[in-house]
Amino acid sequence: MTKRFMVAYLAFSAGVLYASQSFAAEIRVLAANALKQAYLELVSNFEKSTGHKVTTLWGGTEAIDKRIRGGEIVDIVLIAATNIDRLILEGKLVKESRTDFAKSGIGIAVRSGLSKPDVSSAEAIRQAVLEANTVAYSSGPSGFYLADLFKKMGIAEQIRDKVRQPASGTQVGELLARSEADLGFQQISELLHVKGIDYLGPLPPEIQSITIYSAALHAAAPSPYAAKALLQSLTAPDAKLILKKIGMESGQ
Repeated sequence: MTKRFMVAYLAFSAGVLYASQSFAAEIRVLAANALKQAYLELVSNFEKSTGHKVTTLWGGTEAIDKRIRGGEIVDIVLIAATNIDRLILEGKLVKESRTDFAKSGIGIAVRSGLSKPDVSSAEAIRQAVLEANTVAYSSGPSGFYLADLFKKMGIAEQIRDKVRQPASGTQVGELLARSEADLGFQQISELLHVKGIDYLGPLPPEIQSITIYSAALHAAAPSPYAAKALLQSLTAPDAKLILKKIGMESGQ
C-alpha cells in the first residue's frame, strides 16, 4: 500500500466516522403542558444548531407518568420532579441523567367579564373560593396541593359540589374561557397567555407551592447520545431568559 493511498484511505475513514457520529437523529420526548412555550423555543434553537429532529408528545404529569409506567418508550421524559424520581426508582428512567429544568408557582385566574376578587392573602383566597360559583384546578401537582390546601382551610366539604377538575393535561384556562368554571388555579405558565380569561397573579407567598419540573433519559432510549445533548441544551444560559418570559424560573 503506497503512502499516498494510505493517507487517502485514512482521510476517507475519518470522514465516514465523522458522518456517522454527526448523523441527525430523531429524539422523542414526553413533556408536561406547563412547559410548552419555553420548551419549544429552546428545542427550535437546538434543532437548528445540531440538525437533530425533536418530536414532542404533550400531556399532564400524571398522564405521562402512567404512560411510562405502562411501558411506553421515548428518549426523554420531562414532568414534575416527584414523578421523575419515582420513575427512576422503578427503573424506567436513568438516575444519572436527571436534570432540573424549571420551577413554577401556582397562579389564579377568572373568566373574562367577571369581577376580580381579592387574592392578596390566604384569607382572601379562602373567601374568593367560597364565593365563586365554580372553581377549577388541575389533576396534576398543583391540583393535589390545592385539594389539600382547601382541606386545611376547612372548606373542602363546602366547595365539593362546585369543584371542576379536568383530566390530566387539560388546561384550566380553557374551562374558564368556555364558561365551565369561574375561578381557576394552575401553574402560572399555563394561565398567562390564555385568551378569554383574566390572570390575577400568583398565590400569596404564605400558601404558594413551587413545582420543580425535571427531565431524565428513558432507560431504553432509542437515541441516547442525541437525547443527552438535548438535556444539556435545556439548561443552557439562554434558558433562564426564555423561562422568565412565561412566568417560570430556571431549575438550576
